[in-house]
Amino acid sequence: MDVRASRTKNPDAWMDSCPEFSKPIVEQLREWMFRWQPDLKETINTNMLCYSGRKRVVAIAGFKKHAQMVFFRGMELEDPAGLFFGGENNTSIRNVNLHTLDGFPSAALRRLVESAVQLDANPDLPPPPPKKREEWPMPEVLAQALKKNKAAAAGFESLKPTYQREWKVHVSTAKQPETIARRLAEAIKALERGRKWAQRNDP
Repeated sequence: MDVRASRTKNPDAWMDSCPEFSKPIVEQLREWMFRWQPDLKETINTNMLCYSGRKRVVAIAGFKKHAQMVFFRGMELEDPAGLFFGGENNTSIRNVNLHTLDGFPSAALRRLVESAVQLDANPDLPPPPPKKREEWPMPEVLAQALKKNKAAAAGFESLKPTYQREWKVHVSTAKQPETIARRLAEAIKALERGRKWAQRNDP
């Protein structure tokens, strides 16, 4: 999980600070959580609205172009409706990305939330052993750029392998030349400051 500084520790103030596009989606997600799971504790952590039982169960995040619901033990949940977006190689967390609520299957999301709560409430069910992921190959363009920029190379080396992997994935999954160039420039600028991928837009 990325470690992002929270704008505030007050949930209502956090809601007010959400980006304009995602704010109405986040408001609806929050209202659903109050209705579906009123016994969960609401807090702010890593700039997300988190809901906890024994441990953190789910979280809501708001971005400029989408909202997101994070399931901290999502890899252990069945997802027959196919709501999870990517993350198949994650060891625990899965996300549901929302760009609109029009036609969104809220009943399926509620079932996911209920399953996550039941999983959290069962102390006798240990989490699965961490999955060992294959090493992601270093994209050649990133390797060459790091050779030319000592500060960025040092920033990259200072990161844990998990966060190095995020940068490698970010650069290597770009297809168009202009996208590759943009992501590479973004990576080098952030890595000069030792930033993780999730912190790339932080001031």
